[in-house]
Order: sequence, then structure tokens, then C-alpha cells
Amino acid sequence: MPKYVAFLRAINVGGRRIKMDQLRHLFETLRFSNVETFIASGNVIFDSTFKNTRALEKKIGDYLQDALGYKVVTFIRAATELAAIAHYKPFSDAELEAEGNSLYIGFLADSPGDDVQQKLRLLTTRVDDFHIYKRELYWLCRKQIRESEVSGALLEKTLGMPATLRNSTTVRKIASKYS
Repeated sequence: MPKYVAFLRAINVGGRRIKMDQLRHLFETLRFSNVETFIASGNVIFDSTFKNTRALEKKIGDYLQDALGYKVVTFIRAATELAAIAHYKPFSDAELEAEGNSLYIGFLADSPGDDVQQKLRLLTTRVDDFHIYKRELYWLCRKQIRESEVSGALLEKTLGMPATLRNSTTVRKIASKYS
């Protein structure tokens, strides 16, 4: 049975709090098995017989909206797919390993077009650099993220679609544990 990772947007941010045992229970109610959460930021690992990840994203998103009372955009990646995402190197080793630099991975529903990639280039500064590969946005931040002029909201506006960001360290930990 395939193992999936759900990256949920709007979980435990902005005053919307949900305990991880409650979140696991919601996924078990959907008849997923081996449900686990990874840190309290909306990362849910589970097994499912579903093969269509788009249908799975919709099913989970609709159910969570009904259960929680607010929209929870859901991004699904197969555990095997996550391993490739975690090991992809969009920037040089020197940049990725430089002290103070952090890499964030934004999960998207679709691969953005060339026009969006051009808009992202306009956001590039000495502090922030961006790279799109398939359905992921890689954001190299050369300061603390809170010191950047770029925010998740600005990225979503630029992309023209919802996204959810995770630190690459978190993504690598999930990938190494579950793929």
C-alpha cells in the first residue's frame, strides 16, 4: 500500500490550533492507515490505497474544512517522490552550507509556467533566491526568514496559487524516515 505525506497549509499558524492526536484521528476517520504526524506544523504521513493524488488532496482538504471550519489546502507527495524532492540541489553546496543560509521548500499543486518563473526572478535579491523544479519552489534565504522582505503571502501572490513552506531540514527528516 502506498505511503503518502500530506503537507497541510494553515495548520497551527495564525491562531488556528489543532493537536496532533486530533489531526491523526481526522485522517483515521478517512480510513487511512498507519497515520503519523511529524512536528506540529501540518505534516501527516499515512498509507492509502488511493492512486490519484489530486483526488486525495481534494478529499482531505474538503474533509478538514468541514471538520475544522476553515480551508486547509492539502499537498500530497508519495514518500518515494519526497526522497527526490529532499535530495534535489537547486543551489550550489557553498550556498546551501553557508552559515546563516536556510533553504525552504514550497509545495505547490501545479508546476508554474514560465511567466511565474519570470515574476519570481523579480523577487530575487542579495538575501532571497528562488528556483522552481516540477511542483516545488526552493527558496534560499540568506538571513533569518523573518528578516526577509519576502513572505509566504507574497510568494503565493507571485505564484498565483497556494503554497505551503517547510524548512528543507524537516523535509529531509521526513524523507529519510519514511521513504
